[in-house]
Amino acid sequence: MGIFSGRHFPRDIILWAVRWYCRYGVSYRDLEEMMTSAGRAGRSHHDSHRWVQKYAPELDKQTRWYRQVPDWQASSWRVDETYIRVGRWCYLYRAITAGGYTLDFYLSPKRNVAAAKRFLAKTLRSNASAGSPRVINTDKAPSLAKAISELKEEGICPPTVEHRQVKYLNNVLEGDHGRLKRILGPKGAFKNRISAYRTLKGMEAMHSLRKGQGTMFAYGHPNPDAVIVNRVFETS
Repeated sequence: MGIFSGRHFPRDIILWAVRWYCRYGVSYRDLEEMMTSAGRAGRSHHDSHRWVQKYAPELDKQTRWYRQVPDWQASSWRVDETYIRVGRWCYLYRAITAGGYTLDFYLSPKRNVAAAKRFLAKTLRSNASAGSPRVINTDKAPSLAKAISELKEEGICPPTVEHRQVKYLNNVLEGDHGRLKRILGPKGAFKNRISAYRTLKGMEAMHSLRKGQGTMFAYGHPNPDAVIVNRVFETS
């Protein structure tokens, strides 16, 4: 049984709604109006919410191979956290390369050493195929410095990795935070962390594809993200 079995709408319509919600600054009600204008009346904004909750994590999982960062681009990391509203303020840890490619993210209710360690260990695992970074650049946050030090002591992070704390080098990451928050902006605060994390998985995946990760697999198509998303779900 495919993951779209039992749905009242075709797979292409569901993917279109999930992809647009996760890529652009639209709300669920915006999608409802767009679908009605396109002759797809009968679908409510509640349907879109259910689709995003179900398929945004799948979108992240299924496109991850296409979004891998090659080793020659993954030697220099930029790591930082930003705030998002999930009932209350939570912390979205994110890591990108010096060239702007997304490495990984992690949503935490706290900003401390434990959260930083979980995020960095997760990022090291998810990018193991590219090898360990040469340098990790952070701001002056003591929790990140402590986390890197402890991961080295535990053998999770190689001792050869250099830790830099140069604020201006993270400007590329601050700009990337801003572009992601423009997508989040019109949607309002998330109700809970489970819903937020599911949605963010799809948003980070689409944000990565929009930045060009995986473009080579679209063979020159003007909408590479649509090509890749449709390809990975074509047998689902």
